[in-house]
Amino acid sequence: MAYVSVDKMFCKGCGLCVEVCPKGIMALDMDTINAKGYHPAVCTDQDACIACMSCALMCPDVAITIER
Repeated sequence: MAYVSVDKMFCKGCGLCVEVCPKGIMALDMDTINAKGYHPAVCTDQDACIACMSCALMCPDVAITIER
């Protein structure tokens, strides 16, 4: 099982990770606003993550970490 963690302070809510996730489990957290004023990304279903790392590789702010 993989664990996706997003550093909410670095995430600018660009949504690139949401677009490239093959499982469709990345989303922007519309209930949270970080210190920069953005809605950070969040993994909505940790158990469904296949650890492909597409989200982490696409992130321009290196705000996503995948732990196996």
